[in-house]
Amino acid sequence: MAGPKKKTKNGKNGKRSYSTSQLLNFASDSYLERTTRPLYAIVFLLPFIVFYEIGTFLINTDVLNQSQVRVVAFVWLQRLLQYLGTSDRIAWIAPPLVVIVILIGLQVASRKPWYFCFGDYTPMVLECTLLAIPLIVLSLFFNSPAVVVPEGGEPTTALAAIPALAAGSEAAHSLLADVVTGVGAGIYEELVFRLILICVLMVLFQDLIGLNHHNAIVLSVLVSAALFSAHHHIVLVGGQLGRTAPFNWTEFGFRTVAGVYFAALFAIRGFGITAGTHAFYDIIATAINAFFFTR
Repeated sequence: MAGPKKKTKNGKNGKRSYSTSQLLNFASDSYLERTTRPLYAIVFLLPFIVFYEIGTFLINTDVLNQSQVRVVAFVWLQRLLQYLGTSDRIAWIAPPLVVIVILIGLQVASRKPWYFCFGDYTPMVLECTLLAIPLIVLSLFFNSPAVVVPEGGEPTTALAAIPALAAGSEAAHSLLADVVTGVGAGIYEELVFRLILICVLMVLFQDLIGLNHHNAIVLSVLVSAALFSAHHHIVLVGGQLGRTAPFNWTEFGFRTVAGVYFAALFAIRGFGITAGTHAFYDIIATAINAFFFTR
């Protein structure tokens, strides 16, 4: 009489199982495993979402009221919802709900526990901050000296400002506006360029074109990273192409590398940590630029 079939490390009865986003399987209920759960991404990013909404609507500053600082990826979600027939009023508040609904769907699909340990929140903030530091160091490495000619003085060289990883629908003109835009970019650019675009590209390259899994992953990451970088220079809003910043190969190269870095984080640590790292990079870069570089 045959004994019961053993469960393999790949799943029940030898069938291979896949997680929703993470590349590595961490020890069950460990900090690393818990914080990759989509539910953790919802709770962790909720204060960021609220801060972004308050920053763009309710803070009484001339900069925010006049320039209507909006992340381009956020505007894309608005326009898509309006195209699908959503009223203008609902379209203004729907993008945050889209983030939450997608993450709830991933949580349901993952079949992982539905609880959040609030003691994990501070370590997640520290982890995102630490993960942002390599990008800060890399941005300084990519940062080429610029020639500065003081009035009546000799030309000197100085480092240019650290490239931001946030593309706004309008140029931000203050420290607060830059921080608000950076927080929004962390959420909505990661949603569009990592969570959505990489999945779409995988379907295109693997299922439609027929590339093998490894090549499809590499190509999807590279294409999404290049598009992520390009949209900081040329954006499509309202059916028209617009330029947000002059094209610079150094900045384009840095942002492409950053896109690959975020894709690796997304595969290993999930959406919450990746979006948080993106937001903290922009916050740190904004602070460094404001206090040490001439904007």
